[in-house]
Amino acid sequence: MSQENKTGIFIGGMMIGSAVGTVIGLLIAPRTGKETRKVIKKSADAIPELAEDLSTSIQFQADRLSESTIENWEGTLNRLRQAIAAGVEASQKTTGAAKSNLQNQNINSSVVDRL
Repeated sequence: MSQENKTGIFIGGMMIGSAVGTVIGLLIAPRTGKETRKVIKKSADAIPELAEDLSTSIQFQADRLSESTIENWEGTLNRLRQAIAAGVEASQKTTGAAKSNLQNQNINSSVVDRL
């Protein structure tokens, strides 16, 4: 995993952890019920903004991952093309050598037949 992906995952985890920590902190805080409900309402009002930020962060990370995947795929494709070209070349050399050996055997056979 690249350093950029690790950083993005860390930031996303930090945002989620902050939200969960805030909710838990509010629920166990020593406040009256009325005060706690007000704070929870304010926090609930902030959830859409938090969700939008999280969504943007996730989309950004997905785009980076997609770009990274495409770059890796292109590298793999280039290596595969080189391997295929090397295999074709080796096959042609082997076929040429086999044909040459076969011709030599045929020549040797015809010489032996003449004797």
